[in-house]
Amino acid sequence: MIKKASLVLLSLLAGVSLNAQAADWGYGKSNEHWAESYPICGLGKNQSPINITSALQTNLAPLQIEYDGKITDITNNGHTVEALVSGDNKLIVDGDTYTLRQIHFHTPSENLINGKQYPLEAHFVNVDDKGNIAVIAVMFENGLRENNALSSLLKNIPTKGNTIDFTDDLSPNNLLPREREYYQFNGSLTTPPCTEGVRWFVLETPQFSSKDQTEKLHKIMSNNNRPVQPINARIIVK
Repeated sequence: MIKKASLVLLSLLAGVSLNAQAADWGYGKSNEHWAESYPICGLGKNQSPINITSALQTNLAPLQIEYDGKITDITNNGHTVEALVSGDNKLIVDGDTYTLRQIHFHTPSENLINGKQYPLEAHFVNVDDKGNIAVIAVMFENGLRENNALSSLLKNIPTKGNTIDFTDDLSPNNLLPREREYYQFNGSLTTPPCTEGVRWFVLETPQFSSKDQTEKLHKIMSNNNRPVQPINARIIVK
């Protein structure tokens, strides 16, 4: 069943202002003009994405990821492909509990690790009861075999501006790698209005995908990656 993607729903899920509508911004050359309508995109000191070149070695607690629900809908909003979820999907960090709202994709990756850009990056967007956002970023490295979870999603991507029901039995966990060591830093939304105060957890170990899969997603989304931003005074820990 195809249904129009609600701007209100998408805004709540992505943590994006209702003013940041699809017609207002884009990628490529348009990146240079985001700050004209959304000043924090240019003035912010903790902007995302970044190039992670070093990190302070600490004793970070493991991420407590309890994604027990399922993916229920797939949305193509013109900027990215989003997987919407239902059920009990919790992320617990330092005693703070977040709920997974959606998963979306970028081709190529937005964050870099030691200067390396991956062909695909998934963002797991989690929100707590106060509206604070925590994002788990997962890189995908092209290999010799297909990722079954991505294959399931790729069969169900709607046309631009639409949402479809997703009926496959797929958990958000299926898109995560087994190894979950991570880099942590403070950042922002990577799309307008570039709101800061987002907690970022970039997993060190990539998931796998096939070249054909990442190319199919790229054909749908094109280059939907914001350029890396200055780290400034931020400290990255792992």
